[in-house]
Amino acid sequence: MAVISYEVDEKVRYDASILTEHDVYLFKEGTHFRLYKKLGAHLMSVNGVSGVHFAVWAPNAETVSVTGDFNEWDRQSHQLMPRWDASGIWEGFIPGLKKGDLYKYHIVSKINDYKVDKGDPFAFFWETPPKTASVVWDMEYEWKDEEWMENRHETNSLHKPYSIYEVHLGSWRRVPEEENRYLTYRELAPYLADYVKEMGFTHVEFLPIMEHPFYGSWGYQTVGYFAPTSRYGTPQDFMYLIDHLHQNGIGVILDWVPSHFPSDQYGLSYFDGTYLYEHQDPKKGYHPEWSSYIFNHGRNEVRNFLISSALFWLDKYHIDGLRVDAVASMIYLDYARKEGEWIPNIYGGKEDLDAISFLKRFNEMVYTFYPDVQTIAEESTSWPMVSRPVYVGGLGFGMKWNMGWMHDTLEYVSHETVHRKHHHDRLTFSIWYAFYENFVLPLSHDEVTHGKGALAGKMPGDEWQKCANLRLLFGYMWGHPGKKLLFMGGEFGQWREWVHEESLEWHALEYPSHQGVKEWVRALNHFYRSEPALYELDFSNEGFEWVDFHNWEESVIGFIRKGKDPCDVILVVCNFTPVPRLGYRLGVPRGGYWREMLNSDAEIYWGSNLGNAGGAEAEAIPAHGREYSLSLTLPPLGVIFLKNELKTASATNEHE
Repeated sequence: MAVISYEVDEKVRYDASILTEHDVYLFKEGTHFRLYKKLGAHLMSVNGVSGVHFAVWAPNAETVSVTGDFNEWDRQSHQLMPRWDASGIWEGFIPGLKKGDLYKYHIVSKINDYKVDKGDPFAFFWETPPKTASVVWDMEYEWKDEEWMENRHETNSLHKPYSIYEVHLGSWRRVPEEENRYLTYRELAPYLADYVKEMGFTHVEFLPIMEHPFYGSWGYQTVGYFAPTSRYGTPQDFMYLIDHLHQNGIGVILDWVPSHFPSDQYGLSYFDGTYLYEHQDPKKGYHPEWSSYIFNHGRNEVRNFLISSALFWLDKYHIDGLRVDAVASMIYLDYARKEGEWIPNIYGGKEDLDAISFLKRFNEMVYTFYPDVQTIAEESTSWPMVSRPVYVGGLGFGMKWNMGWMHDTLEYVSHETVHRKHHHDRLTFSIWYAFYENFVLPLSHDEVTHGKGALAGKMPGDEWQKCANLRLLFGYMWGHPGKKLLFMGGEFGQWREWVHEESLEWHALEYPSHQGVKEWVRALNHFYRSEPALYELDFSNEGFEWVDFHNWEESVIGFIRKGKDPCDVILVVCNFTPVPRLGYRLGVPRGGYWREMLNSDAEIYWGSNLGNAGGAEAEAIPAHGREYSLSLTLPPLGVIFLKNELKTASATNEHE
């Protein structure tokens, strides 16, 4: 423990510090990425006296004091002292404080005599909104997910299946009998784990659970970058949820928002009477679309803060991946701005060089310390090499959301079936760029809110056709190259647009139409996870081969997915019209029997039960440039998956 020679106050001790000179050196340099161990409130003992060490960065403060329930919120009684090293850090040890005590920092600025009460940027826990105090807390927890952590480098590999279930914790399941209250982290754990496991999803992705003042922001207006929201319980309760998911073989991905933060007075904005975390000029520091402040990614201390936050969740909460929100808003200076409303970079361009540098550094640090996790970018433009390593010129993310596929596909399936032939390119265009990035195919929360309606509601036709279209969409998605992400409720065809204040429409599962959609998604997930051809070469054109994408007139496409083993071959055929296609001939790369593994029109999925009686034998009839072909029955608004059984036959012949 380093010692600072300050005069000892009767209420605050300044002779003990957990900050070393090396810590401060790294802090100033912008390379201290474990700041959560040093700044904030830390329970400790000094010479046998228990209490809390406080440290906060406020370089433009005249005075900083700690107020709380322990001193009746007295703004004068427990003042911190500035460090002698010009770091801008104020600190002090207050004896007698304990876990659960409430506190804030009262800051008097050197600028304009600005006075404000602030929450702790590094707080591990906060009061439940609308209350705004930070809470003294610890991170003690006895984890039981050793097996998962030892083996997750396999589960999280880019060559493994990713079927991500996107969840908003407050509205996945509620208790209507108890005034519609949401479940706690611990209450959610068994329900969510059992459901995700049954459905075959590999990971869950939580919308931001970091503390946020406005519930309607879904967590995207973050104020507590080191604290899970107290709406659902304590930090240990959240750890329990993650631990339970891990013990059930389910990975956990968190949404993380390093792009902007809200303007709430007790948060990061105008922290010490100056623009500390944000840019001063509103043309760079204020987000017109979200009415929030933009981080100054070029400032060393801010980079420390954000990267420390990222590593904190991986360190203390065993998180398996971070999905970074709104990357496009970070890398473009003119994002959501008109001409004259933004400031060009030093080269006259619209690229935000500081944010780009920050993202690269963030990814480098994540993969340096946690090579068995993944970072995922929500990036909506054609920025090159988002998911390529920094050392080859990329941004360094592991994967990127394929927003182009999402928009084109949803537009296509929203058309009346008779008109789809005029939009066939919307369906097939994605393959032209499918391997430029490591893509995730998202059908996310953004597509089922703000008046967009539920996924099922986007589909044309009567109830049967809507459900058939939805099953077809999912089948096409699970067959298409790329990892999968589906927002909660979509997996059983919820009719209503998502409402964050209410539970999902679980009662819909009383009806066979919705039960059929759910059974189909479950079957897709389990089949997907069992077939390397559907995931091993997701990011390589060696794993995909068109059979026919020219049949716009009948709105039919067929393609082949391949695994690393050349014998792993899956044929996917989609019929995007309600007209059954009988005797439909498709070329295939080899002879033998092609077993029908999945059929979205099967009766169990509430289909018309039209199919191929288990499969079809390839005939030596050339088609689509191949020597062999299949004569298939294509069900209406249906997708079928067929697997060639030549591998089994070859193994048998070799054995003989």
